[in-house]
Amino acid sequence: MLALLLFTPVISLVVEALVPAGELFDHLWRTVLPTYIINSVLLILGVGLLGAMLAIPAAWVMANTDIPGKAQLQWLLVLPLAMPSYVIAYIYTDLLEFAGPVQRLLRAITGWESAADYAFPEIRSLGGAIIILALVLYPYLYLLSRTAFLEQSRSQILASRLLGCSPLQSFFRITLPMARPAIITGLALMGMEALGDFATVSYFSVPTLTTAVYDTWLGYGNLSAAAKISAMMLLVVMLLISTEKYSRRRQQLYQKNTGQEQREFVQLSGWRKWLALGWCWLLVTLGFLLPSLILVDYLITHFSTSWNSELFEYSLNSLMVSGSAAVVACFIALFLGVYQRLKSNTLAKIPARLVSTGYALPGNVLAIGVLIPLTLSDNVINELLITWNQAPVGLIFSGSVITLVFAYVVRFSAVAVGSVESSLGKVSPSLDMASRTLGCNPQEMVRRIHIPLIRKGLLAGLLLVFIESMKELPATLLLRPFNFETLATRVFQYVSDEQLEYAAPAALVLVLVGLVPLIMLNRSLERQELRQEQK
Repeated sequence: MLALLLFTPVISLVVEALVPAGELFDHLWRTVLPTYIINSVLLILGVGLLGAMLAIPAAWVMANTDIPGKAQLQWLLVLPLAMPSYVIAYIYTDLLEFAGPVQRLLRAITGWESAADYAFPEIRSLGGAIIILALVLYPYLYLLSRTAFLEQSRSQILASRLLGCSPLQSFFRITLPMARPAIITGLALMGMEALGDFATVSYFSVPTLTTAVYDTWLGYGNLSAAAKISAMMLLVVMLLISTEKYSRRRQQLYQKNTGQEQREFVQLSGWRKWLALGWCWLLVTLGFLLPSLILVDYLITHFSTSWNSELFEYSLNSLMVSGSAAVVACFIALFLGVYQRLKSNTLAKIPARLVSTGYALPGNVLAIGVLIPLTLSDNVINELLITWNQAPVGLIFSGSVITLVFAYVVRFSAVAVGSVESSLGKVSPSLDMASRTLGCNPQEMVRRIHIPLIRKGLLAGLLLVFIESMKELPATLLLRPFNFETLATRVFQYVSDEQLEYAAPAALVLVLVGLVPLIMLNRSLERQELRQEQK
């Protein structure tokens, strides 16, 4: 029942998409919807292609070479994930537009006076959106590719060299094909994130399916048409997930780096070393360091104006809804994890898998799926009260923060479920048997054995859900109550008004909060590599 409750938004979305939407959807299909679809496909393909060009060389360098500063670079390359894409979009628009410092310097050097004298790429375009999203999302592919390169056996590369392959041929014929499943998985993640992005494409005025859902729902007031477009987005997401699974259908690992063979790093020298260093530091600078420095400059310059009581109010709002969602999601994950452990059969895994499907839903698609059942519940409650001659209570679900908390739980419970399942999987079943032999019932066993042993996994899941909820924007924009702002919505509002400098404190808080899981992930990877070296 709990799993079905969290799966209700998906069912509601599909049902609503089957409802006739009148002439609006037909009109959209005849006019602008094909453009939205083409832009969405081009955005996914562009972000994937550019992300691969950025991430794969950096991942290979970090896994197979020993360049100066490698210990710092291997975690600095992950930091762009902590930066909201719409913040980077505003910063680079401010830098690269006609009145920005880059074009001013260019005109000062060349003597050009107007835009008619030279051609400069327009940042507010589909190409600009692809570049910005690729800069933010490439760490997904970098992490997976780097792990895949680290796990590859060095003997196969040496064998290819003995058979006459050059280093470049060995990379394309051995290294890259062996890492293909990890690369496809990273590209699928980037594609889903790019498809679900609303802030960047909206700021750059690039019409995609995400903006179409927003405009159709709030602009035209047609929920059925918005649900149909959302169902199309859901179909694209399912296609990306199926592509990732299809790529692994025949995967069999015959040889793996077990740590028994000594790993030899490629020693780069001359221009190759400087090219590798320059490439990695360029990604770190463009994706994190430069935007962070500009945000700090905004904070210092406008501190007296931006540091006010409103900032604390929005921070408290974000803390309240995100903290509530994190606690509920971890309770659900613990409940489902223990249920799956006690039952130990195939059917017991179904509830956790149903709960995890919400993570694949883009934020605005999730918003429609959440609002439909909650609005129906409000209407049923009010009609029952009127039937019983009682005063209606209004929109107690769909008009309150309960909607936001429920949406966050549906979307991010998969994170908590994965963390708890991983931790429970490391607890020996013999401990369960011993506790039952000593007279513990299942409730006592969970309280006295499981929770103390998996507290780190629970804490990790709690933090991850909290941080993801803090940064969630599309669902928050669509579901928040009136006069209710969070840090994410406030920053986006300032970005839309071309006044990011006044939201610098809120943006920096979101960045610092986003650094927490990245630091945890980096430490986990370092411990894993250390264990492999010790073996």
